[in-house]
Amino acid sequence: MSRKSRKPLIGITTYGRLAALPFSLPSEYINAVRAAGGIPILLPPGEIDPALVLDSLDGLILSGGGDIDPVCYNGFADPTIYSVDRERDAFELQLAKFALERHLPIFGICRGLQILIVICGGTLIPHIPNVYGTSTLHRLEPEPGRRLPTEHLVRIDVESRLAKCVQNSRISVVSWHHQAVDKVPSSWRIVGHAPDDGVIEAVEHKHHPWAIGVQWHPELSISDPSHQKIFQAFVQAARSLPPKTACG
Repeated sequence: MSRKSRKPLIGITTYGRLAALPFSLPSEYINAVRAAGGIPILLPPGEIDPALVLDSLDGLILSGGGDIDPVCYNGFADPTIYSVDRERDAFELQLAKFALERHLPIFGICRGLQILIVICGGTLIPHIPNVYGTSTLHRLEPEPGRRLPTEHLVRIDVESRLAKCVQNSRISVVSWHHQAVDKVPSSWRIVGHAPDDGVIEAVEHKHHPWAIGVQWHPELSISDPSHQKIFQAFVQAARSLPPKTACG
């Protein structure tokens, strides 16, 4: 069977094993990939050879989750940072590096966007209220320790690949984050903002055939055709674009 005629294999990173909890991943990621025509393959952290993991994959999704250790981007230990998992950080940063070098289609979601930015030399805002004054637009916290998603609008650059995917320059999203991109590496460009406060919501690699990161959670809005179109475009890229060895 030719590569283009079979369903592409899509690797999805999972949550780590903090506090002896099992590896896990919300089922929405799996449902979104299957609905788009891909076969999900779960990638728990801890593999000693991330490059080998990618050999059998046609595309990579870096999923959401806890905060990246600020040491990874020369940041500082803000007291709001939580669920740091150094094993997961190391695994996903290496996966992202090799996927970018190979031109493997890659889709970063929430934390996944931040992984892409950090591995290319960018930095993060540890806590949105420290810069923008409030995080209620991007995550609800009705009480200490309780975090809930919320909906808001994102404005998308009309010339971007992402706009072509969703076929619109505005989209209603579900987000669940208290951190955001700060310094954007030169190899990436900003293609989405939250219009109410200016927080960066989406980026695209300038040279990679298909590398997009979004700060929101499209898998939580899969009944909305606009969000499912992103997964469809990603899976189609995984089916159509053979991995390369040169870095873009």
